[in-house]
Amino acid sequence: MGKKTQHCLLLSLCLSWLVPCSATVVFWTAVVDISYVNSNNQTEDKYCECGVFGRSSPLERASGIVTLPKGDPRGCGPDPVYNRNASSPPWIALIKRGNCTFSEKINAAKRQGAAGVLVYNLDGSGNSTTHMAHSDAAGIVAVMVGNFQGTEIVKLVKNGTEVQMVIDVGSPHGPWMESYWLYFLSIAFFVVTAAAITYFVFISANRLYSLNRHRRSERKLKNEAKKAIGRLQVRTLKKDDEETKNDSHMCAVCIESYKAGEVVTVLTCDHIFHKGCIEPWLLERRTCPMCKCDILKALGVEEEAKDNMSVSSPPDVTVVTVTGGESLYEVPLNDPAGYDPDMHQHLYDNRAFEGDSEAARG
Repeated sequence: MGKKTQHCLLLSLCLSWLVPCSATVVFWTAVVDISYVNSNNQTEDKYCECGVFGRSSPLERASGIVTLPKGDPRGCGPDPVYNRNASSPPWIALIKRGNCTFSEKINAAKRQGAAGVLVYNLDGSGNSTTHMAHSDAAGIVAVMVGNFQGTEIVKLVKNGTEVQMVIDVGSPHGPWMESYWLYFLSIAFFVVTAAAITYFVFISANRLYSLNRHRRSERKLKNEAKKAIGRLQVRTLKKDDEETKNDSHMCAVCIESYKAGEVVTVLTCDHIFHKGCIEPWLLERRTCPMCKCDILKALGVEEEAKDNMSVSSPPDVTVVTVTGGESLYEVPLNDPAGYDPDMHQHLYDNRAFEGDSEAARG
């Protein structure tokens, strides 16, 4: 047996162990080589990989003179079936399928010392073969060939031609051969899955990074909005103010008319709103509800943050409470006379600015 055949057998055994469910339907082809002397006294040699090893047949090489059964070409019946015995030169039984089981045919030839058995298919079956099952007749090379190949050899033997036959191991066939594609597809599946998981992790990490960056940006903008709100003009409305006289003037946030004593914030676009209404709005949106004016750009807070400009320390302040209002105001200590209750800088009384108010109180 050649090295290539040994490697194929080893591979077959390994794959049969890995894929036990398909090992029973794996089959091996057989190479059938016949040689004889024709009527012109010339040696003819015919070769084909046209046989199939039986399921219980050893995958081995066998050779000998082709021998036909004495009577029934199907090789059934009691011994002796062949005009051969164990002391005869090596011979191979050529039997037609039918009448009895494959095991009975093979055992009959085996008992009389055949080196191998070649079963040819039924008439009308062409060159088709079957993967023979002969579990009760193991330990001998058993191969099936098509009807055409078998009848051709039978005619030669019946005409008195001595046919020398060699049966050798061919190639493996069956589901495990296609399993190479299965292995390839499995590897491809795992590669694609790994790539998909890697892509998903990358996208998720990128999204988390973007969300974190967005949150940091939002916090930064909110801090800048606080600075901008701190620079806005704040007024306490009086009875003779235009906003309290005309009901057409109302806060665009709460849709309520202005009343005397209420504290309002004047935006850079000159629109006024209730202080308690506009501060949360500006903290989240940073634009005027009416004209969409951006207070950060209008007051230059955004540019200051981008340019990392240093801010000088604020002047010393004292905290006073204005009668009629609930807001806290900054008044420079070095210029108390400059305080105007109608037009001043403010500290925050909104809950969103409690931290700033506490800092001012401290």
